[in-house]
Amino acid sequence: MPILSKFYGIVIRMYFQLAEHNPPHIHASYGGNVAEIEIKSGDVLDGSISPKALSLVKEWLVIHRQELLEMWETQEFRVISPLE
Repeated sequence: MPILSKFYGIVIRMYFQLAEHNPPHIHASYGGNVAEIEIKSGDVLDGSISPKALSLVKEWLVIHRQELLEMWETQEFRVISPLE
């Protein structure tokens, strides 16, 4: 699973669409925990990460939402700038 970004100890990944299910989502891991987070809404679909980490991931999602949706559709993964 490609790593799309890393920031503040959070790792963001996306599986290949053929191995995944809709809705479009990312996997965020932090401190040994993993959450699946819907790209469009920022809702947690499965798992959990700390509230602080989730807040940072949601902030990052807002900035990169369109880029992530394009990646989900095209499966052309690339590194995305971290949250600073």
